[in-house]
Amino acid sequence: MQEKTDMRRTGIFITFEGPDGAGKTTQIRLLAEKISASGKSCMLTREPGGTAISDRIRALLLDSSCEEMAPSTEALLYAASRAQHVHEKIRPALDAGSIVLCDRYIDASIAYQAAGLGLPVEWVRRWSIEATGGLWPDRTYLIDVDFEIGQERIAGRGAAGLDRIEQRSRAYHQQVRETFLQIAKENPERVCLINGMQSMEDIAFQIWDDWCFYYLKRG
Repeated sequence: MQEKTDMRRTGIFITFEGPDGAGKTTQIRLLAEKISASGKSCMLTREPGGTAISDRIRALLLDSSCEEMAPSTEALLYAASRAQHVHEKIRPALDAGSIVLCDRYIDASIAYQAAGLGLPVEWVRRWSIEATGGLWPDRTYLIDVDFEIGQERIAGRGAAGLDRIEQRSRAYHQQVRETFLQIAKENPERVCLINGMQSMEDIAFQIWDDWCFYYLKRG
């Protein structure tokens, strides 16, 4: 299915994707800081979550005690969280002319819930489109890293433990990564694929350089 971007909005919608441990959360924060420092209106948000209602759904989705959750339930909860997020926060900011940076979006559902859990891709995509009113990102930064490196980075965070999604098998996370790479291959005009094995500084420079070029080209 061909993606369609709503050209009527005045803001710019940027998403960050990648396997767990790729470093996207650090990089999206660095880009937000640089955009804000350049004097442009910028909003940083995340999925699942971003609003009070969506954050309550996030807590349920990531709760490691929810072992009985069916794959379709998981996918629909992500869609519900995204629907509220877009309605309450993302679309109003775009309509106001802001640059919106979102940590994960529809690509994550296709990789984690469709490919990872074996749900039909078009089913997951259709629910995401319904939830968002067809809102697609203008630009996506996909930071790629292999499973072992990602797991080492997660372990190094010193967190209280892995969430429900992070606890899944190597095979699951490998399928997620392969699907992200396929998404990048199929959407070269939107997705900028970045080697996550580089230093944090080199990745940040590459993203900033691409962003500046994209912004100037967009006019």
